[in-house]
Amino acid sequence: MANYKFGEIEGVKEGDVFRDRAELRDKGIHKVLQAGIDGNWKVGCQSIVLSGGYKDDQDLGDEIIYTGVGGNDPNTNKQISDQSWETNGNKSLITSYLHGLPVRVTRGYKHNSKYSPKSGYQYAGLYLVTNHFEETGIHGFKICRFRLEKIKKAEVTFNVDTTLSSGNKNPTRAEVTYSRIIRDTRVSKEIKELYNYECQICGIIIEINGVRYAEAAHIKPLGKPHNGEDTTKNLICLCPNHHVMFDIGAIGIDEDFNGIGFNGKLKTNNKHSIDIKNLQYHREHILMVNL
Repeated sequence: MANYKFGEIEGVKEGDVFRDRAELRDKGIHKVLQAGIDGNWKVGCQSIVLSGGYKDDQDLGDEIIYTGVGGNDPNTNKQISDQSWETNGNKSLITSYLHGLPVRVTRGYKHNSKYSPKSGYQYAGLYLVTNHFEETGIHGFKICRFRLEKIKKAEVTFNVDTTLSSGNKNPTRAEVTYSRIIRDTRVSKEIKELYNYECQICGIIIEINGVRYAEAAHIKPLGKPHNGEDTTKNLICLCPNHHVMFDIGAIGIDEDFNGIGFNGKLKTNNKHSIDIKNLQYHREHILMVNL
């Protein structure tokens, strides 16, 4: 499998313009010369190029409604058959959506948008896939659609106030987005793959169009004051609900892997060695229910 890199490329800045697709490839921005989607469904999509190939694309700048790949006549740019979610490119964008992976976006001169360059290809920055859906395109065939939203570094201010908050009618994206991307390390991916993305507590498997989703939970939390390690001995594979419950101390696990706050035992694998001391730390410092 090719070496995939998610996120920014060293030496490449937003707004940089490149001569052609070959230069995009040489810089490591978009490594395929023809396809608009550079990805693999097993790892995700690292990059897309908007080049005017699909009439249904909508470019609003910080938000893009992107048409997936397939069923298009390259000579006329007309859709002549249905698209499929099983296509590698479309499925790779689903993987990026489920795992919160950033996608590099580049606009080409043929892309019909006021944000496109007059010539060449302009790097537009990092976007997140925030939704996917299907609909009938302008040519009458099913198309796979993805909403991508630009990742922005926003200032976050915390106010201490005793009055009831009225909320925020125009919420902005905060840098917390990056935390999730960074936390999904290679070691956490190994744990999820070992359990085939099945929750070790409830056994649930979350799957969308053949792409599975689970979360790697640190038993002893990372960072101060806990200073847990990001190793397989300190990780378990959980569904989102049980991940939250475990993190806030609503449930725990004893030294024999029996559940505390839930019935049953933690499912284990012989290839996965869990440090019992981390489970003990979680019970002593995080667990909020009676033993």
